[in-house]
Amino acid sequence: MVKKSCGICLGASTISAVELEKTDNIYKVTKIIRKEHEGNPKKIFEEVLKELNPKDYPVLVTGRRFRNFVNLPSISEAEAVEAALQYIAKKEDKYDVLVSAGGETFIVYRLDENLRIIGISTGNKCASGTGEFFLQQIKRMALTINSAMEIAQQGEPYRVSGRCSVFCKSDCTHALNKGVPVANVTSGLCKMIAEKIIELIKKLPHKKVIITGGTALNKPVIKYIKQEIKNVTVPEEAPYFEALGAAILSFKKGESVKQQLFKEGETSFPRLSPLKYATELVTFCESKRGEFWEYNKCIIGLDVGSTTTKAVLLRMDDDAILSSVYLRTNGNPVEASRKCYETIYNSIKDKNVEIIGIGITGSGRQIAGLFTLTEGIINEIIAHATAAV
Repeated sequence: MVKKSCGICLGASTISAVELEKTDNIYKVTKIIRKEHEGNPKKIFEEVLKELNPKDYPVLVTGRRFRNFVNLPSISEAEAVEAALQYIAKKEDKYDVLVSAGGETFIVYRLDENLRIIGISTGNKCASGTGEFFLQQIKRMALTINSAMEIAQQGEPYRVSGRCSVFCKSDCTHALNKGVPVANVTSGLCKMIAEKIIELIKKLPHKKVIITGGTALNKPVIKYIKQEIKNVTVPEEAPYFEALGAAILSFKKGESVKQQLFKEGETSFPRLSPLKYATELVTFCESKRGEFWEYNKCIIGLDVGSTTTKAVLLRMDDDAILSSVYLRTNGNPVEASRKCYETIYNSIKDKNVEIIGIGITGSGRQIAGLFTLTEGIINEIIAHATAAV
């Protein structure tokens, strides 16, 4: 007799689901779904369930905090990991360490000879070496996950900090603004992530290591890990490992999907008073937008930030803003600056405008200032203070 079940892992950045068939204690994976939820897990969870359509078989969920808001039975990630490991491991697979390399954090499970979890280690919550952080950084460089992994394998790893996400982001930004090739920065990110995993593994006795989670799909990361750690295995089931474990346990612990999918009144956010009650505490200032005169003596202000680049055309006589532009830096401060100049030029080419100078600020100010041949390079603090005054 064929039975079916479903396991769903509600991860920090991805929702994965596995549909299983069971015939005489033999399991067969019949469907796999993986979708990034981009901060909207409810919507993607509903889409995944619709695609699975589990009308007459049990469902069990696992994952982090979001599983507590779903009106279905759930298990911890550790339980799901154990179940999946028992399923995929062969008799000769004497793993003693399992690394779950996910989007939010890296967890290392210490295993006994029966592949049961006997200890857990995690990375620093502030650490930058996580899957979600990697996705954030490559998005700033206008790269997809596949293109990032491809160019990372071609680059020489640029050294970036792994102890803090803020420092790492700054390292990447300043490197790109100095003209370090994107391939080198991306390769450096991959090596930094690998080093975070290596650091956790080396704290434990290890002869045979298995790596699971979405980060296991990052080939450059795995390459750097294998250079330092022997006997590393990345199973085919790595990206949906916890969902597989939940599907196996769903035969015993799962339930059919209820009509009311989410629990009412559950939230992970603190509740604060509406902002309207604080309006009297705030002074709202509007920037002056001016009309072009017969003659306009102007300066340009350019802010080359790590994520976005902004520019304004300011008339000297009355500080009126005559033109402005706001766009993404995409890891290329010079090109972003050019696009800003182009936008402002197109807005004034039929006007009588004389531009007598340009001031540049932001994390990319040095290279943008060099490109513009201006001495008006100032840091963000001075720029903020001057604008406020």
